[in-house]
Amino acid sequence: MAGESCVPRSLFGGAISTAFPARFQDVSNIREVPDHQEVFVDPDRDESLIFELLDLKSEVDDAGSAIWFLRDIANEQDAGDNMVVEHSGTLELPGLRLGEAPAVARTSVGQLAVSKGRQGREAQNIVRLYLANIRLKNAATDVVITAYEPLLINPLSESAAAVASGPAIPAEQAGCLPMSEIFKVAVMNFNVHDWNLFNGGP
Repeated sequence: MAGESCVPRSLFGGAISTAFPARFQDVSNIREVPDHQEVFVDPDRDESLIFELLDLKSEVDDAGSAIWFLRDIANEQDAGDNMVVEHSGTLELPGLRLGEAPAVARTSVGQLAVSKGRQGREAQNIVRLYLANIRLKNAATDVVITAYEPLLINPLSESAAAVASGPAIPAEQAGCLPMSEIFKVAVMNFNVHDWNLFNGGP
């Protein structure tokens, strides 16, 4: 087991909390992030965690919602034609209760080729994308949590300046928790402390 632990982190001004490693930095300290998003990155590993509050997509079936959002992101990033869905499932959130039952997150994991920022297809990196969808129907909100783990860094990518190009160094080898574990902890520890956050819509 890697010698890294997840620590409590607050989101959206403390209205929401979760847990993930301290090495992930808040991107809003560097550049502007939309109000409905919280973005954290570890520049040394080119890994990122994104928490988004979206209007509830009532037309999307609950069971297939994570795959729907995964495909939506892939299409947005011009990677819809090369995405491979590796896995889908559900996680129970022990701390977040909706009525009598704990909330459930639907998850899916895909592998796709994406470019950084405005770079073109010739600079695509291969990444594994972990996605969870928590449907807060009482707040008419879809929470989408995504985690990006680079598998192969293209020498032409902006990322190659910070992280060596070629296959990414495995987390365990770098003394870090693997992204699959960070993602699971971040999802299972997701909790809402102030439901007023959703009143004005995300």
